[in-house]
Amino acid sequence: MIVISGLGFGGAERQVVELVNNSDPGKIDLRVCSLSAAVPLAAQLRDASRLHIIAKRGRYDLTVVARLAWYLRKQRIDIVHGWLFDAEIAAALAGRLARVRAVVGSERNTEYVFSSVQRLAYRLTRSCFDRIVANSEAGAAFNRRALGFAADKYRVVRNGVDTGRFRPMDQRAARAALGLQESQPIIGMFASFKQQKNHPLLLRAAQQVLLQYPGAQFMFVGGSIAGDWQGSGAYAQEVCSLADTLGIASACRFMGTREDLPELYAACDLTVLPSLHEGTPNTVLESMACARPVVITDVADNARVAPHGQVGCIVPAGDQQALAAAIVALLNEPLRRAQLGQRARVWAEQEFSLPALSSNMLAVYRELLV
Repeated sequence: MIVISGLGFGGAERQVVELVNNSDPGKIDLRVCSLSAAVPLAAQLRDASRLHIIAKRGRYDLTVVARLAWYLRKQRIDIVHGWLFDAEIAAALAGRLARVRAVVGSERNTEYVFSSVQRLAYRLTRSCFDRIVANSEAGAAFNRRALGFAADKYRVVRNGVDTGRFRPMDQRAARAALGLQESQPIIGMFASFKQQKNHPLLLRAAQQVLLQYPGAQFMFVGGSIAGDWQGSGAYAQEVCSLADTLGIASACRFMGTREDLPELYAACDLTVLPSLHEGTPNTVLESMACARPVVITDVADNARVAPHGQVGCIVPAGDQQALAAAIVALLNEPLRRAQLGQRARVWAEQEFSLPALSSNMLAVYRELLV
């Protein structure tokens, strides 16, 4: 059973849905338990019976541990896998109470700051975890430095992408539906409003791009995070205000949270993710699957996920000049851009398929049952 904080529109949550949907029932009975009743992504689960909700009654609701332990025993769960902080702690404690055979933790990011409460919680539950699954090598190394688990506890399972849903589509039709011109340069950024995504860097680079391509449009897809997590709402307002301050608001489209992501990728010439830190970013995988080259910062495992010169461009983190130059270079060369997009599609199919995600995670679970 995967235990997760909620099933909102986030990258970690989407990976849980994809993992459950693509698990082979003949090999594993994989279920998911949400600690929140906010589960909009539940609609994408192919089998709704695999989802159970044990909602927390407050931020520090300790009864959730007992309720989760009871449910684990009732369902005769062998392995419980916590996914995101509060779910990890609840899963660790409930798993031991229920005497499951193994408890698995997760690391979905890198280089963030643990609060004192988080550090204390992990210290108290350290002995509960049998494995930590990270979605990047950098994430595993960061988690080990921060929390001090033994190196042999870590396994890396990279994210997967639905290459059936995210696929090359007709750019003309996609642009027409959005009211965009066929020849207009469109640069996309697909990311929720989290400070680590570093929207301001793209806005400042956009100023320089617009000097050479005054008709370019920058399309920002993604909304604030539910519950105003880490000040997401205030950050979103700051980003929109910065576009006004820089005098480029008319060249920016803030699209909010959308369901028509494949069509939006299709409308773009390229996508950008100027993150300060990452795990394995889903949006990069989605863009590549849609045959759109990516321009991303050299953080975490990004250079492995999207090799420079093969599927797009890697630029130094925080380097506005390099980011603008990479965007302009791709806009200047339509043929090269198309070639990179084609290679990106093949790369996504080969390296980040959902069957690979499911198979790799199943291998981790199996070794715990030996």
